[in-house]
Amino acid sequence: MFFASDNWAGAHPAINERLSRESARFAAAYGTSDLDKAVEARFNEIFGREVSVYFVSTGTAANSLSLASVARIGGVVFSHSEAHVIEDECGAPDFFSNMRMVPVDGENGKMDPANLASGIAGFPQDSLHHGRAAAVTLTQATESGTIYTLDEIETLSTIAKANGLPVHMDGARFANALVALGTTPAEMTWKRGVDILSFGGTKNGCWCAEAIVFFNPELAKDFAFIRKRAAQLFSKTRFISAQFEAYLQDDLWLGMARHANTMADRLRAGIRSLNSTRLAWDTTSNEVFAVLNKASAEAAQARGAKFYDWPAPHAMPEPVKDDEMLIRLVTSFATTEDDIDQFLSICKAG
Repeated sequence: MFFASDNWAGAHPAINERLSRESARFAAAYGTSDLDKAVEARFNEIFGREVSVYFVSTGTAANSLSLASVARIGGVVFSHSEAHVIEDECGAPDFFSNMRMVPVDGENGKMDPANLASGIAGFPQDSLHHGRAAAVTLTQATESGTIYTLDEIETLSTIAKANGLPVHMDGARFANALVALGTTPAEMTWKRGVDILSFGGTKNGCWCAEAIVFFNPELAKDFAFIRKRAAQLFSKTRFISAQFEAYLQDDLWLGMARHANTMADRLRAGIRSLNSTRLAWDTTSNEVFAVLNKASAEAAQARGAKFYDWPAPHAMPEPVKDDEMLIRLVTSFATTEDDIDQFLSICKAG
């Protein structure tokens, strides 16, 4: 019963098999192999336009270097106040971009458009002492397990573009959001005003595969140097490409995300049926937030369930009592129905 994170899951057998085959051959280094080029072309197909793609090893690198590519001296970047990029990356985006993150509040893990507009207004381009607005970054799916609708993405992008700001999307769980919305990669990104995407594969069945996708090639003109100086240009980049080749083949990536979301739906439905456990708020991705009495939580952990307790967000719908615990449960491509049912059975007994 591993619900701590989708990062805990292993790699899909098809991805392991592709890595194994790649290890037995010689190929050009530093992203110049035929495989690297073929996978880059595959991204063009997925997004329905020519894009610039750069492979990196971690989501933190993807987010930090994406923002570094649009850095302005004295710049500030706007994100949701509880987003991963501002809360859980040890200041890496600030370090690599030499800009600082400015929080924007909003319910359900999403930036409120009015708050974003007023935040940007507080950092005009001639604001010498306070800094100037430089970029907007949004997380899809959010750190709260919710998902921006297409209209919500477009609304935030429109505000950013009205102020001359590029829009970055942290897509660590991009596939989970995509299948939940039942839309296309193009519709969820560049058609709604997104300029740069951190395209995550690691949380969804890859071993170590992230991509930075530029929908505006002009923004990527210096990125090869940024990636090199950040020590993210791998000599054997093809091993990231090999993962993405298998990941994208026959829509494996969408199938894995769909399974993870389905398991989360089963978990949500089960929690709703229990008296001693409740959903903390509604989610639509593969993250579930629940409030358990501490006895049930401890019993589940004693039986081998892995999950994290979670800090209550600013807009917590219902306070957590002293004898309760707010936890996060994350499903993955490897989660089984039996995992879900065992966990629910333990909670029911508690």
